[in-house]
Amino acid sequence: MDDKILELKKIIDQGQRIVFFGGAGVSTESGVPDFRSVDGLYNQEYDYPPETILSHSFYMRNREEFYWFYRNKMLFPDVKPNAAHLALAKLEEMGKLKAVITQNIDGLHQMAGSKEVYELHGTVHKNYCETCHKFYSLDDIMKMDGVPICECGGFIKPDVVLYEEGLNQTTIQKAVHAIATADVLIIGGTSLAVYPAAGLINYYQGNQLVLINKSATPKDSRANLVIRDAIGEVFRQVVEI
Repeated sequence: MDDKILELKKIIDQGQRIVFFGGAGVSTESGVPDFRSVDGLYNQEYDYPPETILSHSFYMRNREEFYWFYRNKMLFPDVKPNAAHLALAKLEEMGKLKAVITQNIDGLHQMAGSKEVYELHGTVHKNYCETCHKFYSLDDIMKMDGVPICECGGFIKPDVVLYEEGLNQTTIQKAVHAIATADVLIIGGTSLAVYPAAGLINYYQGNQLVLINKSATPKDSRANLVIRDAIGEVFRQVVEI
């Protein structure tokens, strides 16, 4: 076993209040594309830049185009949790992991069995009528054509945080508390380029910071352990699932 994997195993074995902070790289091994890699959504050609399509103002003025992109590029109803999701759920079951803080909207952590999950950018699994606030599942949305319309006649909006929208303050507060009280903070599958989410890790006060990502991040120099590898492969070696 690699020395860095052994070191990570030791940190996890000794940790009592582990918190995981993850990004798109956690789900790529499940088949969910990320945004900023060479093959990511932001490097593909569309009629509008993805950042524009996924903005609140674009959603309000061009719901048909928004939902075409959203259904075709953001929804992956058949994907399954990978080794990283399953390992984190196992660590929570063991009482070691206290929270998963994710920038992802795919719900794979919950599907793997994680209970304490703070979704900074919302989730595709919750959708609400903007008029009567009736709830609709992802399955409901997938069965509708074009712009989803509630039975009351109102537009249905996914409970995801679009550009120009603020993060949910309750979710932020819970994430900040989890990070501030963690003895081990594991950051994985994120370039730490998306703010304000990435700024939350500055609340960590412990001395066991682990970074697992294929490419360098701005916080590498602060970490006690940096592993440049696919996060699912790393966790597969560390946690029995």
